[in-house]
Amino acid sequence: MSINKKLLWGGLGWVLGGPIGGILGYAWASMSEQQLGGRQYTQRQTGYPKTQPGDFIVSMLVLFAKVMKADNQLLRSELLYVKDFLKQEFSTSDVQEFMILFKDILKQDYPLRDVCRQIQRSMDHPSRIELIHILFGLSNADNNIDIDEIKVIHTIASYLNVNDNDFESIKAMFIKDKISAYKILELDPSCNDGEVKKGYRKMANKYHPDKVSHLGYDLQKLAEEKFKAVNNAYQTIKKERQLK
Repeated sequence: MSINKKLLWGGLGWVLGGPIGGILGYAWASMSEQQLGGRQYTQRQTGYPKTQPGDFIVSMLVLFAKVMKADNQLLRSELLYVKDFLKQEFSTSDVQEFMILFKDILKQDYPLRDVCRQIQRSMDHPSRIELIHILFGLSNADNNIDIDEIKVIHTIASYLNVNDNDFESIKAMFIKDKISAYKILELDPSCNDGEVKKGYRKMANKYHPDKVSHLGYDLQKLAEEKFKAVNNAYQTIKKERQLK
């Protein structure tokens, strides 16, 4: 397999080290040290390293693989979802190379906790929430979210330090029930009207697409889905309560 240098070094940073770097190294075993340039990754001691779009994409692929294998079957709809996801960021030729990489990742067995801990240490909270949102999108690719996939996504969220309120909020965007709108806004149905408005403002700020602008235009556009879900949830509650 040959991954071009522009694809490698134009958009990858901290994923080249740690457990994820090991996964990539296995997949790139055919590449020479000269091609890899002997590049080394050093974890910063404070704050988050700058997450490149490529860091996000590779993290996504590694987590995608775990979710896809949760129900012990690989569906064509899920592979198409991954491919469509990549098309938002890369050219057709790059997408083909990333799909080759992804299929290599699918063959590997690696510790989910260690991978997630690397992501948690290196990626800011809004980006980690977006990871969970995209994982649910993958799980819903066949319009049927398997319970085992939900369990794996919840485990990933826990390892990424995404709390249960945020997890349930994202989950409610895909799995609907009578109080989904309240779950999305992280509210109890018994809350008063003032709390509804306050909850809406809080979640609109938390899920605002600008929070992930550093990931690039296309991923920022994808993040708008969460923001729209918050607005739709608020409108649903307003209609139910006849609020102005």
